[in-house]
Amino acid sequence: MMSPKKILITVVVMGVIGAGGWGIYQRISRAQAAETGGGTAREGDAPANSADSAFSTDMPIPVEGAQAIKGDLILEVRASGQAASLQSTVIKAQVSGPIAAIPVRENLPVESGTLLLRIDTTETALNLRDAQAGLDRANATFREKTLGDDRITDAAIRADRERAARISSGVEQAEVALEKARLNHARTRVTAPFAGRAASVKVVAGQHVTVGEELMTVVDLDPIKVEVQVLESEVGYLSAGGGARIIFAAFPGEVFEGRIATINPIVDQTTRTSKVTVTVPNPQGRILPGFFANIVLDARHIPNKILVPRAAILERDRRTMLFVFDGSGTEGVAEWRYVMTGLGNSTQVEILMEPDPSTGAKPVNAGEIVLVAGHTLLTHGARIRLTENAATAEGSRPR
Repeated sequence: MMSPKKILITVVVMGVIGAGGWGIYQRISRAQAAETGGGTAREGDAPANSADSAFSTDMPIPVEGAQAIKGDLILEVRASGQAASLQSTVIKAQVSGPIAAIPVRENLPVESGTLLLRIDTTETALNLRDAQAGLDRANATFREKTLGDDRITDAAIRADRERAARISSGVEQAEVALEKARLNHARTRVTAPFAGRAASVKVVAGQHVTVGEELMTVVDLDPIKVEVQVLESEVGYLSAGGGARIIFAAFPGEVFEGRIATINPIVDQTTRTSKVTVTVPNPQGRILPGFFANIVLDARHIPNKILVPRAAILERDRRTMLFVFDGSGTEGVAEWRYVMTGLGNSTQVEILMEPDPSTGAKPVNAGEIVLVAGHTLLTHGARIRLTENAATAEGSRPR
């Protein structure tokens, strides 16, 4: 009889032999299955119950498209500048006195003739009464000096006596003094010289002001102007009335439409640039003087070109290409097409119509749909579906 120790050793040895035999059997079985195309899965194969088998992989890919058009290509000039008011004036006191009221506040719209500020009229009213009294005294003296002159039959003599009496009685000086008093009294009411907005109010009610002291500023902000410096090599392509698109640093991403108002015919000898003034509608007063702006100016127009959005242009293997939609309705396939491009601007690119056999480039016809979004990873013949928002549609696709 074997001892328990020998029995334990024997069991362990048999287990090792059995495991090795099972491993050899498994390897032989897999080799046979590989030779006969049997049902054992190969490395890298997707499991039969994988997610790829649960959904169709032939779903059309959502893309966005835009029509190729035939029209004018507008070349652009880019520059930067600052916003400024179209017209601005500093309002100054024309009479002295304490301020009685300031009915406007900064950035408040005002019309031409709107009351901006009123200076106390006590002193000017007294001066006006004094000037009137002075004129009354002068007129009395004049009447005394010409009393009985109506009996003089010679008209020339009578006129000479009247002129001399006016001078000696002080009537003319009194009349001038009265007009000045009336003018100063009227100047206590400070009004807006043109429609705009009140700005930089420098005084408060009750403050005593003197002649020439700055009170506030009135600025005209609608339209507002943007002045830019354009290189002499580019300014010749611009013309008054041309379009402009402006992006202000204060409103990133928002594009304001404007027009070229004037082009300075003088080129600065130091910077070799010329000043171009662009006007921008500003009815709400959102654009303020001093705002920094990047501007795209419409320059030369090149007519009758086939144009596609710049987003349609891709590069594969160092060759320029795009995808054209081939189908009906909203579903079809992507046609890979090499193209030759010409001039362009920030949004459009010219497609040259002459094919190039050496590169396989083909033209694009006006009216064809080119893909502009969701197309960067497409292959030729891929099933696609036109949508308004490829990113949203892609996110809703089953995986």
